[in-house]
Amino acid sequence: MAQRKTGADVTDKGPKKTVKPTLKTIAGISGLAVPTVSRALNDAPDIGQRTKTLVRKIAQEIGYVPNRAGVRLRTGRTNVISLVMPTEHDIMNHTARLISSVAGGLRDTPFHLIVTPFFPDQDPLEPLRYIVETGSADAVIFNQVTPQDPRVAYLMDKRFPFATHGRSDWSDRHPYYDFDNNAFGRLATGQLADKGRKRLLLIAPPPAQNYAQHMIAGVMDVATERGVSVILAEQVTSDSTSEEVVTYVRDTLRADPTIDAIITASTSSAMAAVAGLEQQGATVGKEIDVFTKEAIPFLKLFRADIMTISEKVGTAGAFLAKAAIQAIRDPDAPPMQHLEIPSKPPA
Repeated sequence: MAQRKTGADVTDKGPKKTVKPTLKTIAGISGLAVPTVSRALNDAPDIGQRTKTLVRKIAQEIGYVPNRAGVRLRTGRTNVISLVMPTEHDIMNHTARLISSVAGGLRDTPFHLIVTPFFPDQDPLEPLRYIVETGSADAVIFNQVTPQDPRVAYLMDKRFPFATHGRSDWSDRHPYYDFDNNAFGRLATGQLADKGRKRLLLIAPPPAQNYAQHMIAGVMDVATERGVSVILAEQVTSDSTSEEVVTYVRDTLRADPTIDAIITASTSSAMAAVAGLEQQGATVGKEIDVFTKEAIPFLKLFRADIMTISEKVGTAGAFLAKAAIQAIRDPDAPPMQHLEIPSKPPA
């Protein structure tokens, strides 16, 4: 029996070009009309889930790939969502997890993810202007949001779909997913006060970013209520290099031995804080407590007595993907928004 050939068929006259599957091919196999197939592949809300599943299964089996140029001509869309991210990175940050979770949120949709970087010496507006002016994506997602973020103002002015990981001062008007850093600061300070800690060192995020202000306010409010004093680190932030945080913590503890707890906002700064206090001869959980948040359960493997709260970055990415899609398809609908409330960690 002759075997069925895949790819280009070969005859005695040379290679025979394989016909590329089209929407009409899927329609013929499924028994559905071509417009129904097209709408199912584009996740139209008026098409049932069983039909979408059937059409996608057939498309995958026959190797159907939509023609991007054709899609853009028919719909005016690229079916691309851009995640605009800074190039600064740290081995323990959650950038990779955010990228992965946004990509997962776009799975089984017609949208594809691209990552657009911007550099520390670059205007953060520049990559967004390029995307808007060239129409190279249908929506953007970005983080490191500032209170009066010019990117948010620009995109709202242009009525260009977007979603943010974090809130601006105009958060009532745009899609976002945010972790409640005010609640984190309150929980951290309250739990440290419950342990009898009296003098806290706060290594907050960069002050220009909105979540830093939320966190600082939460810490200060509870510190006032509980009679706890707080030193706000000014020379370093939770985004500083590990070497900078280690040196700062070591020198600050040397100058002020009454400090008995440290609150940080990232895994890397927590690890650096531990290294700094250990260089001063202190032990985590004994002379000094360290309280932080983390996206991946890791720190208790590093030092079991570090106090942690989990931030669900995977959930954030999936939500932001759906929020961006809604902003594209239904720009007049109320924006999708979610504020993640941290839960008190077990004692």
